[in-house]
Amino acid sequence: MASTSTPLTLPVLPLDDEVVLPGMVVPLDLSDAEVRAAVEAAQAAVRDGGGDGAGGKGAGKPRVLLVPRIDGSYAGTGVLGTVEQVGRLSDGDPGALIRGRGRVRIGAGTSGPGAALWVEGIGVDESAPEPLPGAVAELVTEYKALATDWLKKRGAWQVVDRVQQIDDVSALADNSGYSPFLSTAQKVALLETTDPVARLKLATEQLREHLAEQDVAESIAKDVQEGVDKQQREFLLRRQLDAVRKELRELNGEDGDDESDDYRTRVEAADLPEKVREAALKEVDKLERSSDQSPEGSWIRTWLDTVLELPWNERTEDRYDIRGARSVLDAEHAGLEDVKERITEYLAVRKRRADRGLGVVGGRRGGAVLALVGPPGVGKTSLGESVAHAMGRKFVRVALGGVRDEAEIRGHRRTYVGALPGRLVRAIKEAGSMNPVVLLDEIDKVGSDFRGDPAAALLEVLDPAQNHTFRDHYLEVELDLSDVVFLATANVLEAIPEALLDRMELVRLDGYTEDEKIVIARDHLLPRQLERAGLEPGEVTLEDGALRKLAGEYTREAGVRNLERSIARLLRKIAAEHELGDRELPFTLGADGLRGLIGRPHHVPESAQDPAERRTAVPGVATGLAVTGAGGDVLFVEASLADAETGGAGLTLTGQLGDVMKESARIALSFLRSRGAELELPVADLKDRGVHIHFPAGAVPKDGPSAGITMTTALASLLSGRQVRTDVAMTGEVSLTGRVLPIGGLKQKLLAAHRAGITTVVIPKRNEADLDDVPAEILDKLEVHPVTDVRQVLELALAPAEVRVPAAA
Repeated sequence: MASTSTPLTLPVLPLDDEVVLPGMVVPLDLSDAEVRAAVEAAQAAVRDGGGDGAGGKGAGKPRVLLVPRIDGSYAGTGVLGTVEQVGRLSDGDPGALIRGRGRVRIGAGTSGPGAALWVEGIGVDESAPEPLPGAVAELVTEYKALATDWLKKRGAWQVVDRVQQIDDVSALADNSGYSPFLSTAQKVALLETTDPVARLKLATEQLREHLAEQDVAESIAKDVQEGVDKQQREFLLRRQLDAVRKELRELNGEDGDDESDDYRTRVEAADLPEKVREAALKEVDKLERSSDQSPEGSWIRTWLDTVLELPWNERTEDRYDIRGARSVLDAEHAGLEDVKERITEYLAVRKRRADRGLGVVGGRRGGAVLALVGPPGVGKTSLGESVAHAMGRKFVRVALGGVRDEAEIRGHRRTYVGALPGRLVRAIKEAGSMNPVVLLDEIDKVGSDFRGDPAAALLEVLDPAQNHTFRDHYLEVELDLSDVVFLATANVLEAIPEALLDRMELVRLDGYTEDEKIVIARDHLLPRQLERAGLEPGEVTLEDGALRKLAGEYTREAGVRNLERSIARLLRKIAAEHELGDRELPFTLGADGLRGLIGRPHHVPESAQDPAERRTAVPGVATGLAVTGAGGDVLFVEASLADAETGGAGLTLTGQLGDVMKESARIALSFLRSRGAELELPVADLKDRGVHIHFPAGAVPKDGPSAGITMTTALASLLSGRQVRTDVAMTGEVSLTGRVLPIGGLKQKLLAAHRAGITTVVIPKRNEADLDDVPAEILDKLEVHPVTDVRQVLELALAPAEVRVPAAA
């Protein structure tokens, strides 16, 4: 351990942001006033014979106290320094060479000669124990090894030998004062650590940390250099490879010297329209001028690949066998006469135009844009493939459900990373011809948000007057879509924007009749499901009665999707029972065997129920007809009266009704209040009692004016006490004067009435012309009554008043 001794009186030589440790020899500039004052004071003390204290090393030489001054504050420990020589520095300025001798603890200030600051101090004894303990000896060895490693990296071989020759612990620790990587604070810490062993530990730790940081820095620099060298080597090799290829091409007599020439050859050899060829050659010129490392080069190559892959002049020959095309449509789809007639007409017109040389008129070809609108499951999507098959064209499907980005239709600009052409361009490329049948599936499900409106982007695509010059944002060249047959499918007509709908020819698919469903199930659904169930065609047979019951009582729908699921469920049951040994094959299933396999029917017609259990068994309930997104459906209307004391006066409407339907209810009530006396109804009940009209299935939103006469009939039934006939359903808008006004969706409503077992339907007189669209077999089974006034409706719908039933409270 260090001990203190030797009182001293010395002039202070301050060192700004510098630290001198014992054993170090440093030159100091005497042009600094404080340095010069301290040296002159020390020289004066020597001349006067004082100021050298108790003697020791450097006795007889001018002595100063070297004290670090950090931010204006002096350290508590300084170093006794002797002025070895005064002369000129290398730059010619006056200077002094001072050697550090030992540590001094600074005490109080005192007086002395000259202008310097004199202080009293006590020298510190820094002797280490003799001999050195084992731990200290190991520390000395470690420090010398670390110092040697650092010095070798700097190439200071002469200094390595001097460090190895130092055996004193204190001198070895103070030797780190020469280290340039130590900060002033670290050197002050070494200065103020008086214990030689502790000081050596501190110096060792500082040197170890520096070497670790240096290793990390060298590793990073090495990795960076290796990466740079790899890039330079790759660049050099690529240049050499290009040169070798060039020499080989010259030897073989080939032209061109890089990849751009390959693209130029492909563009010139491709069968491209003139404007497209010019645009492609411009991009090839840009590719030739761009460097290999430029990102623009990859964009241009991707664009050129896309352009060259498009079938610009590829077209399939239409099949002009009109009878054969109609046969294909009839074989693959039952019913759907409107669509089949439209496709037949299209092919006939194209054949006549081709015969007269009018295939292209005004730059436009004879494409078609059809909108197939109908409930789910009627075969809209599968019809597109059948149309392509009948015409002999390629078929491609573009799903638009949930698309919200305009770029999905028109493509992305090429400046964006990962840019792609729109779905229409990709569909043309996938089809491999410029005249495919493109099915735009679920066009009514297209949305819009901050990325644009895809439906607006479709306006140009589906406009026969514009789509021969369609421009995709990615391609930026004109693409002729005028020869494409577009088939757009939708469930809800109102969800299609009006401007878009105006560009398409509307074809409605209102659902199948029961007879059509039986034909579809027997000829299409059953063979397909037999194959999926692993059964041979003759192993399971479904009688027409079973199919009719499946379609009428198990799956009441406009399409046949649930009917196919029911057939699949039946076949799975039969296959499982056969594997378990409970049923022998072949097997024929009749209508009576359905309940044992798939349970009870889910849709029993009102006419098949017990008269006392029917909804219209009490006055105030009428049957209406409505159109939903899933096709036509029957709709029951219930009416009741409440006393003013219990329910309050006024009109109450429930069943999640829209504004139009609420207005229809008010109109019906107003008509009965004003004309009820003519109809011999007790209208006095409507003045003092509350009227409640309810539409069951309250979770389903309902709106529209076509339930007007149904609500009027329900109220008239309630007031008169006469029941509404079970077999009668009605649809029509009512006016304040009792006129029955026309409605929409008549075909779907009559199909729904037939499915529900209704035999008599009341419709507006002005909708009588729409009966031409209804299949003849449906009209044969329905008794349709066109009416013009509510009085006719009541005469037809209300049962005779044999026994008056009191109005339900």
